[in-house]
Amino acid sequence: MAGNKSEEPTALPRKVYERELLRLQTELVKLQEWVRAEGARLVVVFEGRDAAGKGGTIKRVADRLNPRVARIVALPTPTERERSQWYFQRYVAHLPAAGEIALFDRSWYNRAGVEHVMGFCTKEEHQRFLHQCPIFERMLVEDGILLRKYWFSVSDAEQERRFRKRLEDPTKRWKLSPMDLESITHWEDYSRAKDDMMVHTDIPEAPWFVVESDDKRRARINMIAHMLDSVPYHDVALPDLELPPRPPSKGYERPPRDLQTYVPDHAASLTD
Repeated sequence: MAGNKSEEPTALPRKVYERELLRLQTELVKLQEWVRAEGARLVVVFEGRDAAGKGGTIKRVADRLNPRVARIVALPTPTERERSQWYFQRYVAHLPAAGEIALFDRSWYNRAGVEHVMGFCTKEEHQRFLHQCPIFERMLVEDGILLRKYWFSVSDAEQERRFRKRLEDPTKRWKLSPMDLESITHWEDYSRAKDDMMVHTDIPEAPWFVVESDDKRRARINMIAHMLDSVPYHDVALPDLELPPRPPSKGYERPPRDLQTYVPDHAASLTD
């Protein structure tokens, strides 16, 4: 979403953010155990402009979860074979089975955004997507999938600030692509595309939820709290686990250390 916001909320203090994030991540683990126990299927779609904060939020959601249960789905550019398939086909292959969570870092909505704006699909393909997408999502929900869709809304000024920061930080430079930078010159085109997408795909069975994301900490907390509130999970009784007593030694002796190659102690050089 574009635009200057009339009343910007104050930045969430780091200590408050970290305390609440830990609490929410503890709840996410409970959600994960409920998904496994109930055989539920949860799909969470993260969409928004480049540098809107999707990736950082996904990282916090998945941080303490079992990667065998909660998978991040970030698909590359489609192959020639995939381009010849039904558009939704390659996404269907990544939908969760019973007891799984799929976190889509961008999703089938690529066709409503970057593909449409940058001319990577035809007008007919774009219109077909807008017609088929609500049908596709109703089918998912009717089959029992819990579908949650979040649009991360960042202002033009904040997006540009984040782009500049990435350009200057060698550890974040990889996050930028020529396509990302070109999105600045297509800001209004992306705005119109998003508005059109919302009109067609904000349906009762699978509504869109907008996350104001100029403050990344606030956005992460708000999104995770909302998702947890939207799923009827409950505590699941876990098996009692107890460390067994260590048995007495049977005479094992470790081989001499000089028979193995060890990683140099680089850490020691930091305190010299």
